[in-house]
Amino acid sequence: MNIEFKDKVVVVTGAAGGLGTAIAENFAKDGAKVALCDLKGADVSAEKIGGDAKGYNFDITNREDVANNMAQIAKDFGKIDIIVNNAGINVGPDERKTVEDFSDKWWDAIIKVDLDGTYNCTKAALKYMGEGGAVVNISSIVGMIPLRNQCAFTAAKAAVINFTKAIAMELAPKGIRANAICPGTIGIQITNRLWQNDSAMEGLLSHIPMHRQGTPEDIANAVEFLSSDFASYITGAVLPVDGGWTCGGFARNF
Repeated sequence: MNIEFKDKVVVVTGAAGGLGTAIAENFAKDGAKVALCDLKGADVSAEKIGGDAKGYNFDITNREDVANNMAQIAKDFGKIDIIVNNAGINVGPDERKTVEDFSDKWWDAIIKVDLDGTYNCTKAALKYMGEGGAVVNISSIVGMIPLRNQCAFTAAKAAVINFTKAIAMELAPKGIRANAICPGTIGIQITNRLWQNDSAMEGLLSHIPMHRQGTPEDIANAVEFLSSDFASYITGAVLPVDGGWTCGGFARNF
């Protein structure tokens, strides 16, 4: 399958590192003009990609900033065809606590970035998107099957799934599709810090039928597929990219 995005304008949030950079690089490699967005560092990542890539540094929780930057992207590139809402945050291992002890500060921050940020960016980008457009939201497998001690992240990512389904119904008459991807554990720096020794990593892998972490490219390839004409009859879908972890209901075993 040969996927090409020539003349397509793609916006990727959370694009200064990890999954976001991999997603942006994949689109650029396949001919897209990519707008990389992040709180900071998006311009640096865009320079590394080169070509038509441009970086935009702004806060996705600030609706005015989002509106201004989406307008600037549309002005710079002429339109927006695809938006990938990848930006998200979660607590580190030391902050993973039951709801009684969970930090209100972390709850507010995660909901603002992971859920409100997805809403803000989608709404602003749609002003410049026409028929054939696509929205791809990065949720998580914990949005499908909750995990202990991550009430905010689980709630936000579950909401992203239903937000995706809701807008898929609304946008279908306009010829715009919306789908969600739910990554499992992906081998990026922030994830690897959670599994700092061989014993912990082996315990993790024992719950994954494919017995490996995913790669950023695994997610980037799934994003490209759902953004492409090969998925022209797919909308409102929720795609786990997790090596089979959710097949057995991972929260019951982990």
